[in-house]
Amino acid sequence: MMMNCCGLLTSQNEPVPLKSVEVELEVRDHVATVVSTLNYENKEDKPLEAVFVFPLPGDAAVCHFSAKIGQTQIVAEVKEKQEAREEYDDALSSGQQAFLLEESEQSPDIFTLSVGSLPPGESASIRLEYVTELAVQADEGLRFCLPAVLNPRYQPQGSEGGNVQVTSVQVTSVPASLVPYSLSFSARVSSPRPVSKVESNCPLDPLQYLNTEQTQTTVKMAAGHKFDRDVELLIYYKDAHQPSAVVEAGQASSKPGTLMGDPVVMLSLYPEFPQAVMSSVASCGEFVFLLDRSGSMHEPMNNSDSHQTRIGSALDTLLLLLKSLPMGCYFNIHSFGSSYEHIFPKSVEYNQKTMEEALKKVDKMGADLGGTEILEPLKHIYSQPCIPSQPRQLFVFTDGEVDNTKEVIHLVKQNSGYHRCFSFGIGEGASSALINGLAKEGGGHAQFITGTDRMQPKVMQSLRFALQPAVVDISVKWDLPKGVSVTALSPPITALFQGQRSLVYAQLTGQSSEASEGCVTVKYSLAGHPSQSQLHFSLKPAEDTGLTVHRLAAQTLIRSLEMEERERRGEEEEDEGVKKKVVELSVQSGVSSAFTAFIAVNKGNSEVIEGPLVRRNVPTPMMMACGMSQYDSMACCSVEMDYNLDYEEEECYGGAMPMGLKSGFAASPCSALYDFSLPEPPPRDPLLQLVSLQKASGCWVLDPDLAAALGKTSEEVEKPKPASVNQEVWATILALIWLHGFKMDAQEEWELLAMKAVSWLRAQKASCVTECVEAGNTLLGCTVQKDALGL
Repeated sequence: MMMNCCGLLTSQNEPVPLKSVEVELEVRDHVATVVSTLNYENKEDKPLEAVFVFPLPGDAAVCHFSAKIGQTQIVAEVKEKQEAREEYDDALSSGQQAFLLEESEQSPDIFTLSVGSLPPGESASIRLEYVTELAVQADEGLRFCLPAVLNPRYQPQGSEGGNVQVTSVQVTSVPASLVPYSLSFSARVSSPRPVSKVESNCPLDPLQYLNTEQTQTTVKMAAGHKFDRDVELLIYYKDAHQPSAVVEAGQASSKPGTLMGDPVVMLSLYPEFPQAVMSSVASCGEFVFLLDRSGSMHEPMNNSDSHQTRIGSALDTLLLLLKSLPMGCYFNIHSFGSSYEHIFPKSVEYNQKTMEEALKKVDKMGADLGGTEILEPLKHIYSQPCIPSQPRQLFVFTDGEVDNTKEVIHLVKQNSGYHRCFSFGIGEGASSALINGLAKEGGGHAQFITGTDRMQPKVMQSLRFALQPAVVDISVKWDLPKGVSVTALSPPITALFQGQRSLVYAQLTGQSSEASEGCVTVKYSLAGHPSQSQLHFSLKPAEDTGLTVHRLAAQTLIRSLEMEERERRGEEEEDEGVKKKVVELSVQSGVSSAFTAFIAVNKGNSEVIEGPLVRRNVPTPMMMACGMSQYDSMACCSVEMDYNLDYEEEECYGGAMPMGLKSGFAASPCSALYDFSLPEPPPRDPLLQLVSLQKASGCWVLDPDLAAALGKTSEEVEKPKPASVNQEVWATILALIWLHGFKMDAQEEWELLAMKAVSWLRAQKASCVTECVEAGNTLLGCTVQKDALGL
């Protein structure tokens, strides 16, 4: 287990052949093209095979893979997976160099790269290109993430796919501080609208604008970055959310009538809902919260030692959520690890009694339930009958590392007619395929909470979405000139939210002699009112888009077909037709899929490689469950994770521990360096202190706890109360003044519960409100106007 901590070595004292990773990112509006170059060098005296298992964004369309050895460039082809593997093995056994890139069959965000037969002293550089859509975040930024962290995947016992060949690849995980290869990263951003700022969790050099309109800019990561964590970029445009359409010409070498031969259109739709509908927040619904309590949730939210843990932040967020729910709705809280628990046997009506009971139990929750088995609790939730006229809204919180991602997403899709699913990926290394897949198939919205982000504002925005009336009867109608027909490539739109983007891809076949404009109309029903959004667009192809739109469209279609194949797998006989269709589409478009792989063979190197081939697993970073700085001395401790092992039903700091390793790990000298004593809990945030005292109805009670939360004594709070006003009205007005006077920077966190308090005050028809507000301002030293409070 112990290893020598110097030079490029793996946990087995073996040199690491991967030297550096270079990444160039090009962002056009909301689409990113990423080119990664991985540089390998064999410094040993024997030929090597290097195997690297690494994450990519879950919705990335990998569309190019090539290798350069000396002056020889070999471009890979996409082939059926088994055929590609056989070709790779044959090449190696006949002494040729070969390169294989394949996607995991369990999760579309994990890839395995095998670099075969690298002779002693030889260098190789591997070029990998993918395109991906950038998701809109709560603050309207577009998020790009380059995942570096591959958390060991928790594989549920008895789950399907445990013996699939690709999952038996060993992932050598080392502590993040020991990652032996460096990263250089640069980005170019262009958009029809000005770029206002670019932010990152890693140090960046200043933005360089390329034109006076500020619509083009370049940005570079500051030198010396170790690729020891995810690189996250947030891009902000002025007036970002305008509907748009891009028509891309087909590939000249492809046949008209095929996906690659015809033009493809990408529509970005941003529906605007009528203000009257938006201001009436729903007062019903069944809110089901599903919380990850696996061992890794005990890790800090970011790398600073003193920072809150993931579970701590999630529990604070649950407090805000419970206080913000409307009276008369229903709710329940489920939590999971290797097993699962729930607070109530079934969802209960939300009132003071049930809210208090839930909060008492939430207070006792910890990251103490072992692994990350999310499938069973989801099955349990879906087995509960829905409550009439209370639409079900599911909120899932996880640092998401499972080995059966596709199975989980498929289950959510099967139940998508009965609920909306809002998902939250917590901390670095959360699986984008899982988090985005849950929201996409569940008709909800996904959020990622990393670095120094506070979880609360993002979750409260999703609660606002959940309280928006559900949009139903969505249909897309095309109006195109005579002679042009359209084939939809995206699955039907199942969810629309105010201000959120919906993307539609379609293939345009045929030619038109006259009109060069098309129109698309999205019709839907919102709170019983029929509505529509319309977009006119030019059919003239845009310049300089390459085949980006075609590849994204192909990837969207491939994912839909893979889901269909999964659905049919449960039937008596497997439908080979769908699988065949995926392989054909993948080969035709050059985009990877679960059933294909990229294979490149250097047929030019005639020298047969002497001697047996030595396999080297390239280590990937693993986030340890402790701030690394104080544990640097134990950083030499490394665990080899084999995806094929049975896991103990336990997550041991940073991932599941294989059986048989755990006991040895505990006895190793490294374990003495872990300090298992719990740190002192930090003092409670004053905002959460005040929020925790609010009643389910929305009011506050005048008592010593409220006085303490406001920083006053009981006497100081009671004395200035106007005589004719009841105590609860006075207490509630004081709490609202304090929120507006001291916590405006966190308004999105408490806005919904303040609205509830204002509704309660209006229902009391209290007199002397103006007098109360004046007296409250004097007491708290604020100048908050009555109308600012909504009174």
